[in-house]
Amino acid sequence: MKAIVLIIALGGLVAGGLLWLTGRHDLANITWFVCVLPALLSLVVEVLRAIAREEVGLDIIAAVSMSFALAFGETLAAAVVAVMYSGGTFLESFAEGRARREMLALLARVPRTAMRKRDGTLEEIPLDEVEPGDLLLIRQGDVVPVDGTVNSAKAFIDTSALTGESMPVSTLEGTEVMSGSTNAGDAFEIVTLRRASESTYAGIIRLVEDAQRSKAPMSRLADRWSLGFLAVTLLIALGAWWMTDDPIRAVAVLVVATPCPLILAVPVALVAGLSRAAQYGVLIKGAAPLETMARIKTLILDKTGTLTDGRPQIVSIHSHGAFSDDEVLRLAASLDQASKHPVAQAMVTAAQSRGLVLSLPSEVAEIPGEGVVGGIDGHRVMVGGDTFVARRIGRTSDDQPPQEVGAVIVAVAVDGHTAGHLVMADPLREGSQQMLARLRNQGVERILLATGDRVEVARRVTEGLGLDGLRAGLTPDQKVLLVLTERKNRPVMMVGDGVNDAPALAAADVGVAMGARGAAASAEAADVVLLVDRVDRLLPGIEIAQAARRIALQSVVAGIGLSVIGMVVAALGHLTPVEGAVLQEAIDVAVILNALRALRIRPEAPSGDAAT
Repeated sequence: MKAIVLIIALGGLVAGGLLWLTGRHDLANITWFVCVLPALLSLVVEVLRAIAREEVGLDIIAAVSMSFALAFGETLAAAVVAVMYSGGTFLESFAEGRARREMLALLARVPRTAMRKRDGTLEEIPLDEVEPGDLLLIRQGDVVPVDGTVNSAKAFIDTSALTGESMPVSTLEGTEVMSGSTNAGDAFEIVTLRRASESTYAGIIRLVEDAQRSKAPMSRLADRWSLGFLAVTLLIALGAWWMTDDPIRAVAVLVVATPCPLILAVPVALVAGLSRAAQYGVLIKGAAPLETMARIKTLILDKTGTLTDGRPQIVSIHSHGAFSDDEVLRLAASLDQASKHPVAQAMVTAAQSRGLVLSLPSEVAEIPGEGVVGGIDGHRVMVGGDTFVARRIGRTSDDQPPQEVGAVIVAVAVDGHTAGHLVMADPLREGSQQMLARLRNQGVERILLATGDRVEVARRVTEGLGLDGLRAGLTPDQKVLLVLTERKNRPVMMVGDGVNDAPALAAADVGVAMGARGAAASAEAADVVLLVDRVDRLLPGIEIAQAARRIALQSVVAGIGLSVIGMVVAALGHLTPVEGAVLQEAIDVAVILNALRALRIRPEAPSGDAAT
């Protein structure tokens, strides 16, 4: 529709110009008059709809200027305004479409079918028929259709479309892969974890669609500014008319003020910022959170899974007797291949990363929550909590476990004797201290830790980070209370990943969820989802939000300033209505092009990332 109105207005302007040049002035004026009507009619409809919504925007200035120009016989000026306004709205739509290009690319990559292996055969099935536990073949170049775990020895995965990671990563058997990733290597198999509609990529698509329908606070604020700008415009126009008794000066003032960059610059800049942030693995659910994100002064961080990795890692190994550290780990990991416990899986991963060759366990018996017993290479091996192992083999003074605050101690026994202890902990994410320092440089004034863990554990983990406060032992409702208390003083961002964080994320001005491994509830409650399991993605996210907001404000201030200057010049009689309309057209094009600079924002990427 916008394109049709633009074509009629532009065609009428050109046709009227040709008629004028051939001396048929009356017919030219009629042509210009007629070509203005569709634009004016659509504009009046928009104004009435806005009034019905109790909104008064700058569209009313364009309607008044066209109406005044037609009423006083300035049909050429009215035609230029019609082309200007319809062209501006069309350009705005085009610019927003250009800004959403990277987001829409997600939609284009949605796979429609999957290759399922069943009963020794391959069958291509619709994505909706995939069930949890199905075995799927992911061919080279295929997009992973649903979340699953690798069922082959290894896989080479490209997650750039989701996370912005510039290099593909190699994953081992048992590693979870996100839907939406691309197979960058040989074909491999996955065992599906959930249906397509419940998978990571489907959730991302829903968030993208929600983001595209949003309207930013700055856009609403622009509508409020429009009342003041409308008053100034009418004051200058009526003042020029009253002082000179020349209504044409009033028309010239009105056309210079139409349609005003406030209508165009803010949404274009902010939607461009959304698109740019998505390239860095930061999915912001709309222009409103992006604008708020740029003004954040207080940051509240969850500990487990956010500031820390959320997965236990081996801190140290204490071997006993003739066993070496690597042999203790190899025996424990070999047996723990039969367990799904997070600590067991962490030991298997640690052993594989060291290149240790694991043996096949036999006669395995697992006591849930306590430990595992089984045969490894002809030996009877026991792995579990120190109390569990000590109770079965007894303890001597030589095999006392190490004592570390906040650590998990795993005991390993072989043939009834203690072989060693593994100290496991959930350490800080690499680069956390540098990340917090950079956040302060970006304007964050207060950084707090909120955790349900014990206070001594929280203090040990965060020692040396320079936090402004630490709140430990919190329940979900206490986290909400902390967020609400901090919001009384300054805008608050809350970052978390668990179901227990969801209420606090919803209560914050901006809630940020760790989307890669975080709970679905937290991602749903959050305003921002980090698509890669790295909290340092906050850095480019905040920087892009600040830059996009700054560009929007620059466009508005520059556009308004130039429009006011043009109105004053027109009121003094130095601009005709046609000249004023052309001048405003140039101003509007300039501010839209300036707003599109947000597509080229290049934040300082976290270590190891490459700018897109």
